[in-house]
Amino acid sequence: MEKIFVKPVWFDSLGAKSSCTLIKTPDVKILVDPGIAVMQPSFPASEDKKLYWYEKGFSAIKSASKKVDLIVISHYHYDHFTDFEKEIYQGKIVFAKNPNEYINDSQRGRAEEFYKHLYETFGEEKFENLLKKPKSKEYKNPLDSIPLATSKNFGDYDERRKNLLKQGEKWFFKRVKKWLEYKRIPELDLKKVKVVFPEGKEFKFGNTRLRFTQPLFHGIEFSRVGWVFSTIIEYGKEKIIHSSDLNGPIIEDYAEWIVKENPTMLILDGPMTYMLGYTLNLINFQRTQENILKIVRETSKTQTIVYDHHLPREPKFRERTVEAWKLAKKMGKKMVTAAELIGKKPVVLQYS
Repeated sequence: MEKIFVKPVWFDSLGAKSSCTLIKTPDVKILVDPGIAVMQPSFPASEDKKLYWYEKGFSAIKSASKKVDLIVISHYHYDHFTDFEKEIYQGKIVFAKNPNEYINDSQRGRAEEFYKHLYETFGEEKFENLLKKPKSKEYKNPLDSIPLATSKNFGDYDERRKNLLKQGEKWFFKRVKKWLEYKRIPELDLKKVKVVFPEGKEFKFGNTRLRFTQPLFHGIEFSRVGWVFSTIIEYGKEKIIHSSDLNGPIIEDYAEWIVKENPTMLILDGPMTYMLGYTLNLINFQRTQENILKIVRETSKTQTIVYDHHLPREPKFRERTVEAWKLAKKMGKKMVTAAELIGKKPVVLQYS
């Protein structure tokens, strides 16, 4: 791209869990998902090495944060946000996942701690005094927003899937009851930090257009780990999408959305191939394969796909997703890990 500059600050292919990305347009500098976590026990490297990559990545994130105007936090997992590092957030506008809805208990707890630290560091009031009364709101069934996924025929798995979706609906509306009881964490505009909950909204900075999706499932339908949002940044005819944690994507409607957006550059997290047979079954893995092939095949303007987060956590990741890499090459599209984008070899392939 000529007008939008993109730099992977740290990603899984560099040795620690992250999808932190620095994006610059002529108008504004943005840091997306400034978080990092140590690799899982099964990752083929020593604990010392994993800690080294974590510390190196964290240092890179802090350094990158000094150069930006905006921080984006797609959700409250530690590989996507940092709690709490004053220098990362000071002087910034923070576009962060709404902590009051479309969130599970663990992320709500992390969000409360984060905003307590943030608001009491940069403000003059106690966090508890800033909380608002619960707010009444109607919530629709999220399945209504993904018709492609809900109408898909899964053959012998169909009955099992229908039961899982029914269980998911019950779980969702139990979550709704909790959201309606939460004391609400407010957006805040202080001298040294501004916090905005941006889901479903659009913002302009000069000629740069910044858009955020509505809450999306973190992986499969009714994933118990919560919700995320994706980020779209546009300048002129150039467009970049940072997917956050769509896990592949698994859901067909999310792949269709990416195709319709038709970005110049796509930063897409992959399926958790290291969890195949555990939290990722073969049917949902096959969905991710069909969806990435659709994205590669049908995005006419997409020149570069950074296919990384979750994916290069085990050495056979490329072998397991080989058809996507083959198709991208055949179609003349640059499909790479973040490490390869900056001329390096994914560390999982160096230590396997």
